[in-house]
Amino acid sequence: MASDAAEGRTRSSTQLRREIHWRNLARGEDSQREVSYGASRSVIFRSDEEAHGNFLPASYARILASPKWKLRLTKSYTASRFVPRAGDRKRYELESACSSDALLMNVFCYPGVLRNAGVCALLGIEAGLRPEFGFRPSIPLKNGRADRTEMDMRLGALLVEAKLTEGDFQRAPLRLTERYRDLEEIFDVERLRVVAGVVRSYQLIRCVLAAHACGGSFVVLCDGRRKDLIERWFEVMAAVTDASLRTRLGLVTWQEIARALPAKVRGFLEEKYGIGE
Repeated sequence: MASDAAEGRTRSSTQLRREIHWRNLARGEDSQREVSYGASRSVIFRSDEEAHGNFLPASYARILASPKWKLRLTKSYTASRFVPRAGDRKRYELESACSSDALLMNVFCYPGVLRNAGVCALLGIEAGLRPEFGFRPSIPLKNGRADRTEMDMRLGALLVEAKLTEGDFQRAPLRLTERYRDLEEIFDVERLRVVAGVVRSYQLIRCVLAAHACGGSFVVLCDGRRKDLIERWFEVMAAVTDASLRTRLGLVTWQEIARALPAKVRGFLEEKYGIGE
């Protein structure tokens, strides 16, 4: 599961969010939509039982037909307070044009994608798997309990964390990282980036520990223009001391995935996100 990190021009999280915002303002003129305000403006699409401006029709139809997938559409939108007339209705994360979860479901719920030899080869999986979104692995803690923090997707033994315009991979106090039973077994802890007692890329450390606990693989799926996220993932992988686990870690860009997809999906990703241009 290797990846070419040089995918077009570099974008910061703010620059990419701004680009996606303007792209969706243009393409959303005929759809029901609203625009949030504040520093991180976003187009918010309204849904109905027939269509959704944030989704490919074929992907959306399959999501609605699966109760578990459909439940994912109700994931809370944390920036609802920045939407005009916020009290009119509840907004959801996957209605946002910048949602990495919506991008993930657009691609992997599309008919036939997980029987596509190119996509399966990039991810190192067998054909015909069914994605599980919002998977909660059991990561052992030193006190005998387990962390069940959600991950974006599971495909068989492969765990996937998807990113788009997120600023980073989260930060957390060192004491939270030290709770994990297998931390010292898997990582050279001194190589993890810690500043003033705060661990950088805490989310990635947790994901690697989840892959170890599940005996599976883990892939970061992100935009190739986000060199900052790519560098942080390489930084975490360099601290993994378990050689067997290290071979099961990888990076795949949305651009690589896009090149293996049907023309209709490629066109959607180019228009909506600038992926593939």
